[in-house]
Amino acid sequence: MSVKLNRRQFVGGVAAAVAMPNIVGAQSARAVTCVSDWIHNGPNSGFPIAIEKGFYAQEGLNVSLSQGKGSASTAQIIGSNAAQFGFSDGYVVGNSIAKGMNIKMVGAVFRSNPAAVILLEDSPIREPKDLIGKTIGISTGAAQFQQWPAFVKGAKLDRNQIRVVNVDPAGAGPALVSGKVDAIAGFAQGYVPGIEVQAKKNCRLFWYSDYGAKSVSNGIIVNQEMLKDPEVIRAFLRASIRGFLYGRAHPEELAEIVKKYSPSVDPNVTKRQAQLSWRTWVTPNTKGKELGWMSDQDWKDTVETLKNYGGVTTPLEAAQIYTNDFVPTGAEFVPPQSAG
Repeated sequence: MSVKLNRRQFVGGVAAAVAMPNIVGAQSARAVTCVSDWIHNGPNSGFPIAIEKGFYAQEGLNVSLSQGKGSASTAQIIGSNAAQFGFSDGYVVGNSIAKGMNIKMVGAVFRSNPAAVILLEDSPIREPKDLIGKTIGISTGAAQFQQWPAFVKGAKLDRNQIRVVNVDPAGAGPALVSGKVDAIAGFAQGYVPGIEVQAKKNCRLFWYSDYGAKSVSNGIIVNQEMLKDPEVIRAFLRASIRGFLYGRAHPEELAEIVKKYSPSVDPNVTKRQAQLSWRTWVTPNTKGKELGWMSDQDWKDTVETLKNYGGVTTPLEAAQIYTNDFVPTGAEFVPPQSAG
């Protein structure tokens, strides 16, 4: 096999992305496009791993992979049919479908909410009630801001007694380390590794999901039109899930492959990102199930959170958002059940 470098730009004002190296299979291989949720990093490493290990080629697919600019942007790309597969947060997907977007999740990887309140280890805040009178930084454009009332309610707190300030995602970690805020909230796998590895500070977490803010997070999405091509979806899911599981079993190689796709990343940060993302792979309702398989109850909880805190007022049912019809079956696709 040879390695071919492709470049692709999505047009129409939705997003621009650069396609990454791909293994080219036989001439009969089906060419498909995939856009991730964000830059290539530990949590979404299953896709470049599936390319580099030849898993897509073995399924007869020639995948052009592009990095995304956030779950909302990826959902828009898939909704407009500018790519065939995407990786996007379930809370965003549900909100997008409620607004009429023609997309569906066909397999979830982060099956629980990776959002958390993040504190430095030496913080005097030892439990959620200690947040009273303190300042927390949250990007007001993030799903974690929308879900903040659910966390507060679940922790039995008065939201009026906690000061919430807007922070830019790139500046959230430094704001916490410098003491400008007492805590931050966001995807743990996105913030904690940089703080731990680069600032040399240990963190403690209050997971949103432990306090009622339950939602399915990142999974593979397609446009509804793509459902007419079921065998391609099945092939893509098989290879992708294999990529995620291989990375978990081989973290050093995971970090090496991610660095090939994102040369500026710190491998130690990448490995820690991946490790934190593994915590989200299994929920009480998905124990023993193949990675990708989704629980109807988990999606019902997500819809409930969307209706209570996400501004969804239109009719929305779990069945509109997801399907398990294409998820691969078999023991080889069942992930480790532990978080580490």
